[in-house]
Amino acid sequence: MTDPATDHPLDAALDAFVARYRAIFPELHEPFDPEWRSPCELGEPFAGDDGATLVRWQPLRRPVFDAPEAAGDFASLERALEFEVHPDVKRYFARYWSAGLEATASDGHVSLILLWNPADADRLAENLIGHALAKRRARAGFSVFFACTEADSELFLSIDNDSGAVVLEKPGYKPIRTVADSLAAFIATLEPASPALHPERLGRVDF
Repeated sequence: MTDPATDHPLDAALDAFVARYRAIFPELHEPFDPEWRSPCELGEPFAGDDGATLVRWQPLRRPVFDAPEAAGDFASLERALEFEVHPDVKRYFARYWSAGLEATASDGHVSLILLWNPADADRLAENLIGHALAKRRARAGFSVFFACTEADSELFLSIDNDSGAVVLEKPGYKPIRTVADSLAAFIATLEPASPALHPERLGRVDF
């Protein structure tokens, strides 16, 4: 019998990737910010080797997709844009509370963008409004970014809002090329990579 919570291909692909990630990297921690808490934090903050205050965390499944708090993540954005955001975008960002997850794709390194807390969802929506304006100036269709590429690259990965395809993009320009036909197909190809490779974690000594 299939589990209705993982019956959608995108849910299944993301759950499988997160399970592999947790198995390989069971000890995850981020700098502790008392003003930026997350439901995925574990235990009490502690002092790292360099004296910085850290907090342990693990990706945490959010309530079922149709829960009001998950469905509302993009409601304000849709009102501002006056059209609907692709369902895969909503499913992806509504699946977990998590810091960024690192992965290796066929073309190189990928840093998956996920939501740390409800305020992070608001911040994402605000950034996407600016992204939409830049797209209109470039006379390109709307897309939603979900991953960064190499730390020294300005290229990023997005979901094309019309087709649901994964595309490689540069800020302010039309997509460079299609990477995968769907987000589920793309995530299914990813392999977990060290959390230390995240752009905001590079140079830290606590890994």
